[in-house]
Amino acid sequence: MTLNYLDFDYSEDADGTGTFDAMASVSPAQVPALYAEVAAVLAWAHAQFPDACGPQEDGGEWQYDLQGVQESSTPLTLEYEPGARSLHTLAGIPLAPRTTLTLSISGGPGFCAALRDRFGIE
Repeated sequence: MTLNYLDFDYSEDADGTGTFDAMASVSPAQVPALYAEVAAVLAWAHAQFPDACGPQEDGGEWQYDLQGVQESSTPLTLEYEPGARSLHTLAGIPLAPRTTLTLSISGGPGFCAALRDRFGIE
């Protein structure tokens, strides 16, 4: 499976635990595809490493953090008035809300290698 929305950055701590971090911000039309991509990554992790999701100190091989926010924005027309040395604004029509998700998924070397291989993460 090719990931179209999740572009992971990788880091590793001194103990060898790797962490993949991704953030995606999409329009309403793209939300189902983004959710499907996140679900595919997590479904794979749960299937390949069953009963292993949890902190290492509790015996887990991998864990994740998933968060999201939906934000609306309104474009502004800005004009500078030189005589008054000030800005004037006029609010436009609010845009459709964007959904932003962050996914951090971490694990030991075996988990990280398998995740990279499955999803073509470099």
